[in-house]
Amino acid sequence: MAGYLSETDFVMVEEGFSTRDLLEELTLGASQATTDEVAAFFVADLGAVVRKHFCFLKCLPRVRPFYAVKCNSSLGVLKVLAELGLGFSCANKAEMELVQRIGVPASKIIYANPCKQIAHIKYAAKHGVRLLSFDNEIELAKVVKSHPSARMVLCIATDDSHSLSRLSFKFGASLKSCRHLLENAKKSHVEVVGVSFHIGSDCPDPQAYAQSIADARLVFEIGAELGHRMHILDLGGGFPGVEGTKVRFEEITSVINSALDLYFPEDCGVDILAKLGRYYVTSAFTLAISIIAKKEVLLDQPSREAPLPPPHIAACAAPDSSPPAEENSSAPKTIVYHLHEGVYGIFNSVLFDNTCPTPILQKKPSTEQPLYSSSLWGPAVDGCDCVAEGLWLPQLHVGDWLVFEHMGAYTVGMGSRLGETQTCHVTYAMSRLAWEALRGQLLPAEQDEDTEGVCKPLSCGWEITDTLCVGPVFTPASIM
Repeated sequence: MAGYLSETDFVMVEEGFSTRDLLEELTLGASQATTDEVAAFFVADLGAVVRKHFCFLKCLPRVRPFYAVKCNSSLGVLKVLAELGLGFSCANKAEMELVQRIGVPASKIIYANPCKQIAHIKYAAKHGVRLLSFDNEIELAKVVKSHPSARMVLCIATDDSHSLSRLSFKFGASLKSCRHLLENAKKSHVEVVGVSFHIGSDCPDPQAYAQSIADARLVFEIGAELGHRMHILDLGGGFPGVEGTKVRFEEITSVINSALDLYFPEDCGVDILAKLGRYYVTSAFTLAISIIAKKEVLLDQPSREAPLPPPHIAACAAPDSSPPAEENSSAPKTIVYHLHEGVYGIFNSVLFDNTCPTPILQKKPSTEQPLYSSSLWGPAVDGCDCVAEGLWLPQLHVGDWLVFEHMGAYTVGMGSRLGETQTCHVTYAMSRLAWEALRGQLLPAEQDEDTEGVCKPLSCGWEITDTLCVGPVFTPASIM
């Protein structure tokens, strides 16, 4: 092992015990605590991260993964990914400092923000981070002045018109401008070593990757014509982090592999990278959060009606017009529950990704309990901090716990909750099987020919039921 992660960094989950059991123990302890009141916390299944890594290596054997630190900068995630041999894609000085603090060498770091502060460029130069990205002349001039030994990757625009999160308006050079930028780089004695792109998040059309790879091939040829030694292709991110998305991960990787074979065959000498965030961490994190306040609103009173949700919620989940039968015998009412976190913090995906968080009740209700129209609201004193609307829930109480799955992306390390920098506590867990695999450098045990490629699941999570087929395993060396 490289020594990034130790047994003291996580809870070892033994056979017969799951992270759901751990979650129940932690909520019980938090409810009984008389000091240091805890209103929200995460349980992170590091075994799920290991599982995702195996799947990535199997589906994209030619691609070296780099982790996008901005997605989730919690130490447990960074340490397990460093142990797995990933490189790290950093967007600013703080992220570079963070990964270097745990021992990641500069040769495994990409400063991948096309819009960089000069002070951050100087930090990269001082601390040995040499691979940087750019997409315009001004950015190139900044790097020439502050980091003349940098090796640059040209970020090109993509067709992200179908993506949920579109980036090409803000980032990426058009194909028409690439020759001019490469000529300027040559005149400035800056070596451009590759091309990157990002098709945006939640793109339903995997052919967008194929088109971008074809565009990158064209830019490679222009660069070679001008004398640049281009040998890095960065596929960016946008890979789904959960099952059940419009396009499965395997469908995307099949398109990518075919395009790579066509435009960048194995013997072409090009190092192929990808920057993944959501893919690794979304499903690994589960949030437990308690109700801190509630209010009942009777709907049959004069001038009283159910509160209207803000626009981002109205488009997501409108209240059901047909209440469950249990409600018909009582006066209609809606219940407003207040949580410790809202859309300006952990639930920011409601604003940015149009998600509709659905809670799981920690206490399973009986079938006889009536259900009430309910909504969940964050702590901000405004009308926009609505987490979920149009829910039908049993009567809940202050102190009851709600559980939200798939909460690993852009929830930890954001430092945005109502202007504060403190984040929810994270309890990391991993099965002994996953830990032993990690200690063994992730090499599968020797197998007979009739069982080749089959191994046991590594995650300690209750949702893991399938098995993994492990492809070639490697540890990325220097990216230079």
